[in-house]
Amino acid sequence: MAMSRLLEQALTESGFAVTLAENGKQGLALAEEKDLIIVDVMMPVMNGFEMVRRLRDACIKTPVLFLTARDSVDDRVKGLDIGADDYLVKPFKLDELLARVRALLRRFRDVDEMLELEDLQVDTRTHKVKRGTANIYLSNTEYALLELLLRNAGQVVSKQTILKEIWDDETGYRDFNVVEVYIKYLRGKLEILGRSRLIHTVRGTGYIMRSSEAES
Repeated sequence: MAMSRLLEQALTESGFAVTLAENGKQGLALAEEKDLIIVDVMMPVMNGFEMVRRLRDACIKTPVLFLTARDSVDDRVKGLDIGADDYLVKPFKLDELLARVRALLRRFRDVDEMLELEDLQVDTRTHKVKRGTANIYLSNTEYALLELLLRNAGQVVSKQTILKEIWDDETGYRDFNVVEVYIKYLRGKLEILGRSRLIHTVRGTGYIMRSSEAES
């Protein structure tokens, strides 16, 4: 708990209102009321993976930042797959943690606006996504990526830009694989029932979101 207390103090001194949970079970009970959740994978009573899995099963969309000493690719993928939005491997610098927190809070701010392309509709206030009459359920990170591409529809968005905007990564710490994985996730969900492709690859550069009728 010593690290938790230090983080609580640092976040509070940086202007954030912080509630500290003693274990995963208590964190689960508090999560719905919060704007952001920082989860240590190795928590007592209920570990971080199980806590986040239960959050997402309950359709609680609060953004989650994992703190973990596990730096293997499998562990990172597991955390992202069950619904985490970002992860930070210990040991880390406080400045990086604060940057990740600010990035996640920016990403999930409420904006009262509807974005549309063909039969795709995205409500940026509620984060509801539909193609035609079909609801599409996205993780927070998938949603943020979709909104970024849709706000730049008709323009190429580079992989570097996606890393910077979605993962607040300006250092090249992450490689492009994470971008490619999430593009694959998004395409799989947006192209349900054989619907047209809206996210197109620009080889060697990045991605562009455009109508299927706007092929060059």
